Amino acid sequence: MAYTVILHIANEDAVVGEVEKLPEPGDNLIVVQNPRRRDGKDLHYLEGSVVTVMWPMHRLNFIEILPSEQEEQVIGFVRE
Repeated sequence: MAYTVILHIANEDAVVGEVEKLPEPGDNLIVVQNPRRRDGKDLHYLEGSVVTVMWPMHRLNFIEILPSEQEEQVIGFVRE
């Protein structure tokens, strides 16, 4: 199952992408497929044909994990 994540890289704009598995506490790198800016545009420092990037974990401030489509369809206990 792929996860969509937002990487907050030190001194750079946030990057959105997909990862196959979430990083473990001992991991040194994170492998991201289809890296892009939040607005969907290409990253200016990557070639246009790049589809996978590896970032060192020490460059990241934090990682946001976005909900999947299945999680968004869960019905809550809210009256409308």
